[in-house]
Amino acid sequence: MTASSRGSRAASSFIRASSRHPRVCNECINSITSRRTYAVAAPVLKPLDGPPIQDPQLKNIPPVTASPSDAGEYKLKAGVLLSRPPLLTRTLTPFEKAFFFYQRRLNERLVMPFSRYFYFKKDTPADADWKLKAKDRGGAVARDLGGYSAYDSLSWNDELLVGDMLSEPSTTVDLLVKDSIVRAVEGKDGVAVEVAPGEAHEDETKVEQPLERVTNADQTKDLTRLDRELDRTLYLVVQRDSKGWGFPAGEVVGRENLHQAAERIIVQAGGINMNTWIVGNAPIGHHVSRPFKGDEKKSSKPGEKTFFMKGRIMAGQANLINNSFGLTNFKWLTREEIKRTVNPKYWNYVEPMLAER
Repeated sequence: MTASSRGSRAASSFIRASSRHPRVCNECINSITSRRTYAVAAPVLKPLDGPPIQDPQLKNIPPVTASPSDAGEYKLKAGVLLSRPPLLTRTLTPFEKAFFFYQRRLNERLVMPFSRYFYFKKDTPADADWKLKAKDRGGAVARDLGGYSAYDSLSWNDELLVGDMLSEPSTTVDLLVKDSIVRAVEGKDGVAVEVAPGEAHEDETKVEQPLERVTNADQTKDLTRLDRELDRTLYLVVQRDSKGWGFPAGEVVGRENLHQAAERIIVQAGGINMNTWIVGNAPIGHHVSRPFKGDEKKSSKPGEKTFFMKGRIMAGQANLINNSFGLTNFKWLTREEIKRTVNPKYWNYVEPMLAER
């Protein structure tokens, strides 16, 4: 319990005790007890017994005011740090590739032996297809371990040599795609028939190639698309002719809070074709623009205090047509690209808000 609450309760109990007197009414009691709206340290301490104790430090403390002294010098603004999270895991280092490949081979040695007849019925096209592919792998069960056998005398030799490409993701993709091609189908008399390599068959399933990590937007260096830098976090930055590049921001209007202002600003800046989500009600950072004190020839200009709210985009794209802030261009940039684009002073404020990846 604070000192102010204890004092108000004591005063209330004292006055209410004397309210039996007809000259003190309940309205006066309520106004007296609720008149003090803030706590101020008392410069004089009054103990129960003895003379009062003077504290010179408490005399110099100014009273707490309801509004800051520079309220008229700054404009309160809300900004939006709208981001697209990474869609892919980051690229592995050579050591990590070799380590995970070793773990997969070690797993082959520790798991139970593969029971082929549990998954494939004897003398069926699926069973014949499995036999053909397992023969090419030297009898190994795993499809992407380079013919490694976990149950022979050389199963201990499960580490890769320097320069071996088996641990590369591209090699793994090629082996899995090759194993997905159907090589045995059912013939006219019900017997499984092997499909010759390169021979088209009506029952053969076409295997789609996996997508590359590098997209067309990466190759063309189109900074306005969201399908670029799939393993990095992208942030929406906009350009205003007079202030350069920065995150979308606008003034807080009326009694709206920062969360409500951020939702309004992202629609007024980027249009309604984005499915966005403002995360939380507390800002994750701020930017302060100092006021400009002009002379007779130059007019004064108030400063700005911008508090940034974290946002996510799930679908859609920004559209600056008929925006409310005079924005002329936008980009989806990574952390390093933002550093090269925005003002250095602006970067010092926003750098702690950005993710490393």
